[in-house]
Amino acid sequence: MTTTDLSEFHTPGRGRGIFDVFIWRYLLGLLVRKGTQTRYRNSALGWTWSYVKPAAQFSVYYLVMGIFLQFHRDIENFAVYLFAGIVVVNFFNEAFGNATRAITDNRALVKKIYLPRELFPIAAVIGAFIHFLPQGAILLVVCILLGWTPTVTGIAAICAAVAIVGLFSLGLGLFFGALNVVYRDAQNFVEIIQVFSTWSVPVLYTYQMVQSQTPGWFYNIYMANPLAVAVELLHEAMWRPTAGNPFPAPDGLMQNGIIALVACAVSLVAGQWVFRKLERRFAQEL
Repeated sequence: MTTTDLSEFHTPGRGRGIFDVFIWRYLLGLLVRKGTQTRYRNSALGWTWSYVKPAAQFSVYYLVMGIFLQFHRDIENFAVYLFAGIVVVNFFNEAFGNATRAITDNRALVKKIYLPRELFPIAAVIGAFIHFLPQGAILLVVCILLGWTPTVTGIAAICAAVAIVGLFSLGLGLFFGALNVVYRDAQNFVEIIQVFSTWSVPVLYTYQMVQSQTPGWFYNIYMANPLAVAVELLHEAMWRPTAGNPFPAPDGLMQNGIIALVACAVSLVAGQWVFRKLERRFAQEL
């Protein structure tokens, strides 16, 4: 009696989670392309909105914080300081929000065929990174005009900041994206987190204000926030080299960066675990 070799086959409906993305990378590319092409479909300005919206946000913050509250006097090159923080927060909010809605927005595919469901939130984060690039390009051009020159340390800090935001938003996106299918209240929690994200990082103020006005334990928790670390890494890489007499970086910034990457890895593992636990219910709940 002959036996059939089943070593090349996989059990239907069960994969290896995020690791399957490497196998399904062609489909991932299609999802990313679909997301970027349909984002501004039937829009008169199209990709110009990638510049208009952050420019409007920056103008409001600069007017209120820079002019009305006189931060432009206390913080040299306040415009660069502010915009460097805004691009980080915008990247996180878009990646996190889109990843949370990725499963429900693609319910037609989820209900009809099997494919690694992690592809959807990962494609959402990559799409958010693509939309982050025009804002990052503007920041880079302005810094170059102000005398910024690339260094190994600065480029490493930029890469670390982008990696922290991308991994952290993906971990949270997997966690809340799975919960959002079963419990639609999860979307409300996500919106609350997005509101706090702007004010929980040194964008509209400096980390020194937190350090001087709060107990030490609170400041340590504040600086344990991966987004706060990402913002300060970008300030260290882009703003401080262009400011003549900037205030120093937080003590132990590089160590905090390593801690933030570890925290991102933990959020990614936790998000994947919850996602895997609930994904069997996706088609039924949708």
